[in-house]
Amino acid sequence: MTKAYNAIQKIVSDHRVSGMNGLADSYRGFADLANAHAEGADYRVHIRPIVSSSIAVIAPHGGRIEQYTSDIARGVAGGDFNLYLFEGIRQAGNYATLHLTSHRFDEPRCLSLLSKCDHVVAIHGCGGDDQRVLLGGLDEALKPAVGQALAALGVEVRSDGHQFSATDPKNICNRGRRGVGVQVEMTMGLRRHGPRDAICAVIRSVLLTLPHERQRGVQSQ
Repeated sequence: MTKAYNAIQKIVSDHRVSGMNGLADSYRGFADLANAHAEGADYRVHIRPIVSSSIAVIAPHGGRIEQYTSDIARGVAGGDFNLYLFEGIRQAGNYATLHLTSHRFDEPRCLSLLSKCDHVVAIHGCGGDDQRVLLGGLDEALKPAVGQALAALGVEVRSDGHQFSATDPKNICNRGRRGVGVQVEMTMGLRRHGPRDAICAVIRSVLLTLPHERQRGVQSQ
C-alpha cells in the first residue's frame, strides 16, 4: 500500500494540470506554506544574485514540484543572470503540498530579488507528452522574442489560447521592477525528452541582447 501511494504521489508531483487539488491549493501565500512545512526538510530556496544584471531567471516550482524546471532555470541563467529556485525536496507529494500558485507566490527573498530586476523569466512545467511551450506574462516585447527563438529550434510555441496566460499583475513573473515578465511553461514531454540545452541557449541569447545586458557585456570586455 505504501509503495502504491508513493508512486501516485510522485505522478501528482510531476503533472501540472487543471483540476488537480492538494493542500497547496488552500495557501493564501508563502506564509501559509511556511507554517505548514519546514525549510531544509520539505523545501529549499537557492538564490544566486548577479549585482550587475537586471535580469532574473526563476523556478518557483523547482526541484521535485515541477521536474527539471530547476535545471532549465540554471541553464538559462548561467553565470550572467540572477537566479532564484524554490525547490521541493520531499520524498513524495511535492506538487500537492508545495505548489504555491504563481499569483500567490510571494516568498520574501524572491520578491526582494525581483525588486531589483527589470526583466523576469519564470520557468514552469505543465503536463503533456507532446513537446510544446506555452508562453505567458505581461512583457509584450520580450515574450514574442523568446517565442520566435524557440520556434526557430522547431519547438511548438503557443502564446495565447491556453490556460497559462500569467496576466495577473501578482503573478510572480510580473513582480519585477517594471511590473512585467515572461512565463515559460514547458510540457513534461519537452522537459524530459526535448533539446533542453538548446532551449536554455536560445533563451539566454535573447536575454543577452537586452540593452542593459549588451552594455554590461561591452564594459566587461
